[in-house]
Amino acid sequence: MRQQVLILFLANSALDAEVIGWSSYDGTGRTRPTTGDGDEPPYGTGLDALLDGWRLIQASQLIPPHPGHEYDTSFLKHEFIFEKLHEEKGAATDA
Repeated sequence: MRQQVLILFLANSALDAEVIGWSSYDGTGRTRPTTGDGDEPPYGTGLDALLDGWRLIQASQLIPPHPGHEYDTSFLKHEFIFEKLHEEKGAATDA
């Protein structure tokens, strides 16, 4: 099995929120994505990724800002990590 990983940063903590940032990694070797190599996100929302067969393996913790820091800028905090598993061609399967 080979793994593909998709990291989506959403506008808020809901899976149906708009994708505002993303990166992907392809352990199958079929593609060589690079951060910033496209202007359009691979999916409009995290839910769209689920509907296309990606499995959600991690969602970001919801941590409220400290009082007085509600408008500070920092990292993108609504990170969702997805995976797809692909079986290698010619790989033996257990019966």
